[in-house]
Amino acid sequence: ADMAPRRRPLLLLLVLLAAALRAAAQLDPYAVLGVRRGCSQADIKKAYKRLAREWHPDKNKDPGAEDKFIQISKAYEILSNEEKRANFDRYGDAGESQGYSQHRQFHHFHEGFYFDESFFHFPFNSERRDTSDEKYLLHFSHYVNEIVPDSFKKPYLIKITSDWCFSCIHIEPVWKEVAQELEVLGVGIGVVHAGYERRLAHHLGAHSTPSILGLINGKITFFHKAVIRENLRQFVENLLPGNLVEKVTDKNYIRFLSNWKKENKPHVLLFDHMPLVPLLYKLTAFAYRDYLSFGYVYVGLRGTEELSSQYNINVYTPTMMVFKEQIDKPADVVQARDMKKQLIDDFLSQNKFLMAARLTSQKLFQELCPVKKSHRQRKHCVVLLTREGDKFSEAYEAFLTFAVANTKDSLRFVHIYNDRQPEFADAFLGDDEKYQGKSAVVILERRNDAGRVAYKTLEEAWQGSREDNFILLDLLDQLRTDPSFLSSDAVLTDLNDELAPMFLIRWFYSTLDYISDCWDSLFHSNWREMMPLLSLLFSALFILFGTVIVQAFSDSSDARDSPPAEKEETTTKAEKNDTSFSKESNSRVPKKGFVEVTELTDINYNSNLVRLRPGHMNVVLILSNATKTSLLQKFALEVYTFTGSSSLHFSFLNLNKHREWLEYLLEFAQDAAPIPNQYDKHFLERDYTGYVLALNGHKKYFCLFKPPRLGDEGGTLGACEDYESSLHTEARGKSSCSPGSRSLKNKLHKLSFWMERLLEGSLQRFYIPSWPALD
Repeated sequence: ADMAPRRRPLLLLLVLLAAALRAAAQLDPYAVLGVRRGCSQADIKKAYKRLAREWHPDKNKDPGAEDKFIQISKAYEILSNEEKRANFDRYGDAGESQGYSQHRQFHHFHEGFYFDESFFHFPFNSERRDTSDEKYLLHFSHYVNEIVPDSFKKPYLIKITSDWCFSCIHIEPVWKEVAQELEVLGVGIGVVHAGYERRLAHHLGAHSTPSILGLINGKITFFHKAVIRENLRQFVENLLPGNLVEKVTDKNYIRFLSNWKKENKPHVLLFDHMPLVPLLYKLTAFAYRDYLSFGYVYVGLRGTEELSSQYNINVYTPTMMVFKEQIDKPADVVQARDMKKQLIDDFLSQNKFLMAARLTSQKLFQELCPVKKSHRQRKHCVVLLTREGDKFSEAYEAFLTFAVANTKDSLRFVHIYNDRQPEFADAFLGDDEKYQGKSAVVILERRNDAGRVAYKTLEEAWQGSREDNFILLDLLDQLRTDPSFLSSDAVLTDLNDELAPMFLIRWFYSTLDYISDCWDSLFHSNWREMMPLLSLLFSALFILFGTVIVQAFSDSSDARDSPPAEKEETTTKAEKNDTSFSKESNSRVPKKGFVEVTELTDINYNSNLVRLRPGHMNVVLILSNATKTSLLQKFALEVYTFTGSSSLHFSFLNLNKHREWLEYLLEFAQDAAPIPNQYDKHFLERDYTGYVLALNGHKKYFCLFKPPRLGDEGGTLGACEDYESSLHTEARGKSSCSPGSRSLKNKLHKLSFWMERLLEGSLQRFYIPSWPALD
């Protein structure tokens, strides 16, 4: 009993000491940044930038610099967010904002039961966990403003984690090893704490922890395999486009290097003894894909000996070469046994442009000819205004030679095609006749981003002569001593992007990306969130299916209730078509129940086929005297719905008159009519009635429709072989399936489906060298 009063002061002292320690451990963002409580956001941002530069671990070698930098970042995160700042000012703790409530709830639970977590060494509390992820932590504004734009230069591997997550602890060693390995290669690493950054986790689509995702070109892809080193490396590699690096051998290296003119880029060759392209090289190719084209040479592969010998490659040391306008020798070379990312970046950043690059876009113009920022940072551009063709090649080669000999840090040489950038050329040359049909040289300096430039044009056209070289060299010497030498000024409009893909191509790729995202979301997203979309989709499908069923029953009932007179009228109209087939007319406006078909003869052969206008096709039915009436009637019914197209013409060819012409044509379609040999005595007896040819006279190709197999027509002749094999047995008199017993109209069965594929352009095309004469 006497001991209890003595213990009370001691217990009270321990409680006060614990409270003091907790208050001391509490982060005061104002003290960390050194600003007063009522300061503005501009003062906070200014203080943060100053301290971040001072304590950044890459610049400050103090052992505590990393911890200090993390405190500065946390302090700025609190004070830059008005809600977190208000909570700190009100409660002395920013944890009242999103994400902190869960952590505080568990903390209070521990305090209520006097639970000492450190005794059991539980790593769930974020304050006691491994701090290796601290430098990778992301918050929402940082992700949107910096990480997403940077993902167009390098891929990011991002982990979503949280406290009290057993799986997060389980994958921690593998994640730490892979993160360090990939970061050295140039992969961005990020960590999102779902408890503190719930908004960012929801934005990324992470519904559970741990989650790992990749970010490239602003697109998110989730990782769904086991978390092991090989899978994570392969996941990052699969994020990259597949056409970044081209495999180069003795057979294709000249073509690869010669593409510099078409692509307007230097070309890079990496020689290495690895059979597969290293991930470091793929990441480098992705980062510099807008400036350089990359090729890889596996020196251990047979077929690369000539390439290695020509450029004197050491097969035991990785070698990187940059080729510009000259492909017979590299513009720059680097060799190193251990090719590091920093070495590659330094090497490629100095060789991003050709010696005399062609201005193909406004972005390239701004990079090659930047705006003057100060007197010491002047950048002048020497521009050759020329045209394409052999006539101007000599002037360009002379300009390139001059550029190679006189390139400096403050001087860039470029050229431009007047016909592709007419507004640019007109701003300097105008209508001056002495430059008509000739090349010209302009020295310019960009004054601002609005397009204003100061320039000086050579008084005479550029011919590339020795005198022209002396004149240009003298002007550059004057410019170095007197910047006001550029006396003329102009305002330029933005350049056209010559290498930009067409709108339809961009739309196609955007559609593919959207479909891919939907497919990935369908199988890997939270099904509870997908339920509204799935409900809407199935509702639309149910309504569509019901409409089709109702329409089908409605059409069948109308057909049963229609009087027989309609059938007679249809037959009469089809018979009238037979009398009008021989008439020729330029009108393509179809009449109801009427199809105009002309016979293809030697008189109208040139006009209806050989000299047919581009984009027009002649659909020709093959028939004989005996099958003319019945086949024409069926042909008219099958193609009537396509007569509204002004690019389609309809004709028929009499097999009795022009069999030889048809057989010559079918020799180019081997699957339709195999080329006969001299021993095939039954070839001339082959029956081609019912064949339909779609002839494109301008491009010299045709598409072929063959009558369907007899076994597909309902079963009356199902025991017969296919159509062509039955022709041989018919000629020998051994077939029970003769043409007389066969329904001629069934030969054109499914012709309408074939016509639809014809208009879609999905039919096989058979090309011929020239159209044969029709005798």
